[in-house]
Amino acid sequence: MAPRRPAELYRAPFPLYTVRLHPRRALAITAGGGGAAKTGIRNGVHFLQLEQIGGQLSASLLHSHDTETRATMTMALADDIIAAGQDADCHILRFSLQAPEARRGSDGRNGSGEKGPRRRKGPSPMGQGDMQSQSSEVTVESLHSVRTDFSPDALQKAVRFNADCSLLVTGGADGFLRLWEFPSMKKTLEFKAHDGEIEDIALGPDNKVSEGQANGRAAPWRRGGSPPRTPAFPAQVVTAGRDFQCCVWQQDQLVTGLRWNENLPGIPDKAYRYQACRFGAVEDNAGALRLYTVQVPHKRERRPPPCYLTKWDGKSFLPLLTRPCGTEVVSCLSISDSGTFLGLGTVTGSVAIHIAFSLQRLYYVKEAHGIVVTDVAFVPESRRGRELLAGNEAALLSVAVDSRCKLHLLPSRRSLPVWLLLLLCAGLIVAAILLLQLAFPGFL
Repeated sequence: MAPRRPAELYRAPFPLYTVRLHPRRALAITAGGGGAAKTGIRNGVHFLQLEQIGGQLSASLLHSHDTETRATMTMALADDIIAAGQDADCHILRFSLQAPEARRGSDGRNGSGEKGPRRRKGPSPMGQGDMQSQSSEVTVESLHSVRTDFSPDALQKAVRFNADCSLLVTGGADGFLRLWEFPSMKKTLEFKAHDGEIEDIALGPDNKVSEGQANGRAAPWRRGGSPPRTPAFPAQVVTAGRDFQCCVWQQDQLVTGLRWNENLPGIPDKAYRYQACRFGAVEDNAGALRLYTVQVPHKRERRPPPCYLTKWDGKSFLPLLTRPCGTEVVSCLSISDSGTFLGLGTVTGSVAIHIAFSLQRLYYVKEAHGIVVTDVAFVPESRRGRELLAGNEAALLSVAVDSRCKLHLLPSRRSLPVWLLLLLCAGLIVAAILLLQLAFPGFL
């Protein structure tokens, strides 16, 4: 049975380009805008409260942060810190959430003496995404702004935090990979990774580097303060570029270039380019790591060829499995916390969920959005995230240029317990023996 049409979780007053979910809070952050063009379309970052109402996951607008003339195209989230790619710059924002009880007095008024706004319940209706804050629970402050791309296109294409958030990695249209010590935003490394745009970045586990290797120490970035620490460089950085290359780096040294089609001789090297890359955990194997990449056709043809998903060993970077994933050009990729599922969005608005182990498609909605899907993100598998799942195996959020954020639910797959399977097998064996005894008296 085909999945139901996905629920519209939220509609913004501008095109949406990115979405992230907080791992510990029931909070989704989505951003976008109309850019600097004077079209009347605003630019902003919206904070959405997620909650279960009547057995359905719904979202309500907590706060809208105006980004003036800059549309946020890429975003990375680390606790209460947002790294937002806006044009050629990376803007570092810090947000804080204040409980209603803390900000209101006993008479229902906030600390300034004004009556606090009432937070709306239930799914967001059309046109509700006004740029005015629907609640004063969220405050946002700007910490830094650094230029991360120097191409004529002036566009940061990707941004990632390392595991302990001591480094920020950015890639842009100029093909340069830049590593920034966080939170000081001091540039620690810069090198040309690709001839052309960097499409995506994936960071492996961190290496603990010595003080001599690190270019200074990071300052505390949490409000409570923390001891200074040495930035931990990722063991591997993987970059996907528009130059048909997907490269593995150790700092600025090229370790290897990936060749997804080496066992597929019928596919020329430059028929496909890498669109996305992500590291993921391996379910039930804590020490293992997998890399997943998406390959899309370089040229559009009258009869479109398929796109491909490839799973790689996270240490040797040898391809383990490659499977086609449909003829619609993939635009974005996400992986669930446990490494069980892959989420895909396409340029034609479709959304799919694949099993990471086999790369088999498990869920698909054709043209869930009316136009290109710009980002997808799974609901975290933390305690709070499991509460939001409400018995579903996974939930994926998708955003698109059509201004909508949609919810894709993957119901739990029913399976028989092992003891019941063993009991059934034993019953079948006994039944077979009895039948043989009846057919051939004296068999036993």
